Amino acid sequence: MSEVTIYTKNNCMQCKMTKRFLSEHNIPFKERNINTNPAYIDYLKSQGFQAVPVVESNGNEPIAGFRPDILKQLAI
Repeated sequence: MSEVTIYTKNNCMQCKMTKRFLSEHNIPFKERNINTNPAYIDYLKSQGFQAVPVVESNGNEPIAGFRPDILKQLAI
């Protein structure tokens, strides 16, 4: 299984739904919150993202937004 990192912010419904989906499907992840560490904002902007959540996993394209259709593939 890939190592999964999710970039989130406080009070973000899509972020909460993405974290819940990953937890319910037993997909371990590391959370990086842009409110507690603003340096992540610069990283995300440099990658072309303007909103969270952004999910990164080894060898896969990053996923922007709550995309359960694509997130399911991480459980394989």
